[in-house]
Amino acid sequence: MDTLDYGVIGNCKTAALISREGSMDWLCLPNFDSPSVFTKLLDKEKGGSLSFIVSDKYQVSQKYIPFTNILCTQFLSDEGSFEVLDFMPRYRTTENDHYMPAEIYRYIRLMKGSPVFRIHYEPVMNYAQEAALFKELPHFIKTYSSVNEQDNFYLYSSLDYSSLLKGKEIRLEKDEYLLLSYNQKLIPIDMERVYLEFERTKIYWLNWCNRSRRFKQYDDAISRSLLILKLMSFQESGAVLAALTTSIPETIGEMRNWDYRFCWLRDASMSIDTLINMGHQSAAKRFMGFIKGILKTKTETFQIMYGIHGEKNLEEKILPDLSGFANSKPVRVGNAAYFQKQNDSLGYLMDVMYRYYIHFPGTLDELEEMWEMVKSMVRTVYQDWSAPDQSIWEFRNKVDHFVFSKVMSWVALDRAVKIARCLHKSWQEKEWRKEADRIKKDVLTHGWNEQLQSFTQAYGSEDMDSSLLLMEYYGFIEPKDELFIKTVWKVKEELYHNGLMFRYRNHDDFGLPSSSFTICNFWMIRAMFVIGEEQEALRMLHEVLTYSNHLGLFSEDLDFQTKSQLGNFPQAYSHLALINTAILFSEERKVSQFIRP
Repeated sequence: MDTLDYGVIGNCKTAALISREGSMDWLCLPNFDSPSVFTKLLDKEKGGSLSFIVSDKYQVSQKYIPFTNILCTQFLSDEGSFEVLDFMPRYRTTENDHYMPAEIYRYIRLMKGSPVFRIHYEPVMNYAQEAALFKELPHFIKTYSSVNEQDNFYLYSSLDYSSLLKGKEIRLEKDEYLLLSYNQKLIPIDMERVYLEFERTKIYWLNWCNRSRRFKQYDDAISRSLLILKLMSFQESGAVLAALTTSIPETIGEMRNWDYRFCWLRDASMSIDTLINMGHQSAAKRFMGFIKGILKTKTETFQIMYGIHGEKNLEEKILPDLSGFANSKPVRVGNAAYFQKQNDSLGYLMDVMYRYYIHFPGTLDELEEMWEMVKSMVRTVYQDWSAPDQSIWEFRNKVDHFVFSKVMSWVALDRAVKIARCLHKSWQEKEWRKEADRIKKDVLTHGWNEQLQSFTQAYGSEDMDSSLLLMEYYGFIEPKDELFIKTVWKVKEELYHNGLMFRYRNHDDFGLPSSSFTICNFWMIRAMFVIGEEQEALRMLHEVLTYSNHLGLFSEDLDFQTKSQLGNFPQAYSHLALINTAILFSEERKVSQFIRP
């Protein structure tokens, strides 16, 4: 059975997924959104992987080195045991610069005895569309595409290259290594260098975690989620990815398979907001730099999403030759949602921009540049808020007056008003507040269904939607307001099923949804907490946390029956919501200067 029992490693440039048996089944080089060179995740037969083959005598287990993104897979047997420490180097070289090459170390550490294994090295280039060829040279194996020899990367190892390529049996007598690098190395690679890179990377992650807020309860889950969010930020541009994969289906056998290796304004803004709350403000600075980079002129229009380098055209293509995860086709690269109209997007972004003004005063020219962005966003909200859109859920063939889109339009203006107040722009403050009040009145008038005694998904609709649970979170309505309390109970009545939440239950472009959208469970837990149902909220939190994979990671969706992970993985949305929900139930604690691993 196909599962998402994977660990992830990365260094804010690219990332890899490694199965609980130690098989590297997904890797894109040199960046997150580059074509994959290991694609077994999406096709077991032809996708290719880098794995360790052991006999049935071995027991395999997996864990992270605490407070790091270094993954440890242990192979234990009576004849001998070893562990593989997987990491991508990341550490500071100066106060503002990081070393984070597109490369992966697989540090093979002897634990006891004389363990035996084989290495299966089978890259396949460009999403398994092109064969990989090998050239064995004195210091490395050059791996290149059968179509274009310039599309290549390098494998370094302390093991015999011929034995490695032929998959011969290897008896481990001492520590060894594999290094997969997109670029040819300019320095000698040996065990001393491997150990140095390992220690530097471990210290970097320990120091990073040490700057985070720490909690007395759920600290492990919060810390792991923070580390995942950090992995998904692209250092080069400041973009934040929604997920590290493409085409993991929301439901097995259906067509809800999308490429999430892009930067949605919504997801990224929410991730940045969470990182700020947890003590990591530098990510917000980089993200604001990304936003300024994509808005070249004052008249530039906003998209809901961009490529991680700021690309605007994210043309969607289908790769018909790949069988898909659990044989769920199609496999897609690119995402056609980039040209959709979603009126909620600017609300999240303006919320983060307001936080930016509060936390980072900046220089005068920076403030002026940001102010122009604020005014541009406000003009867009004025123009669009009263029109139908495709909602937070990105309906492909449906537009409507979605309640939550209107709410987030109000959020955009509400935060713009607060920014104007910070800058003593009284005229804008007054005028924008009038328009924000107009939006609120419109929602209260048309979004409330008197017969159902609840807000609904869209004006004139009888359908429930989990996004309504965020009305309180963003300050549109008070938690003790009867309208909100009644809405929470109605949403729970209609969408809570078998211990998990639907995002909605009405027909969309592909029929009826049949999986639980993970983040919606955390939204419901928070909503129950703020309306005073704290014990029920705590029960639900404990239940949902048991549905993570073996390493505490969450994907986009959960299966209602098996509770198994579905959808792209890991999902930033899910982990930021976990953090924001878990801290409701935990007391912050002081942290000593050093964390013991």
